[in-house]
Amino acid sequence: MPIRSTDLIEVKQTARKGRGVFARQFIPKGTEFEQVPVLVMPAEEVLGEPVNSVLQHYVFDWGKGTVALALGFGSCYNHSYQPNARYDDYGRMMKVFSALKDIQPGEEITINYNGHQDDDSPVWFEVVESTPAADSASNGNEKKKSERSRSGKKRSSGSKRRTLAG
Repeated sequence: MPIRSTDLIEVKQTARKGRGVFARQFIPKGTEFEQVPVLVMPAEEVLGEPVNSVLQHYVFDWGKGTVALALGFGSCYNHSYQPNARYDDYGRMMKVFSALKDIQPGEEITINYNGHQDDDSPVWFEVVESTPAADSASNGNEKKKSERSRSGKKRSSGSKRRTLAG
């Protein structure tokens, strides 16, 4: 069952990446479509090896030994090296997501976890890029299958994504 926070977006199960955020309506380039508060906490309380907390899969590095959990759908966006959206940090307690290009209804909304849409630095999991046919939202009846795996790479600065979204 889709989860909605606004008329523009919803979270659905994807065919290959677990959950993802999808456009419900046409979103023009430049549109801010989600603003989310974040909960900031000490990284040592959340991160560790081996992965022993579901929370580890949803936090962003926030700097100075902290991580942040983006509320709303903020921690459900999947990564892409060709994202159609971006996120910006506003102050210490807010993330804003906006369209880098026109986003069509039903299209998955992706961000670059490295913090900038052109940053092709390696991430800590195998990247599964979206394709319209292979990564359309599932009907929700299949089990979550992630084709991504952790490589152990850790982030240490900025608000880059620490772990998986799905």
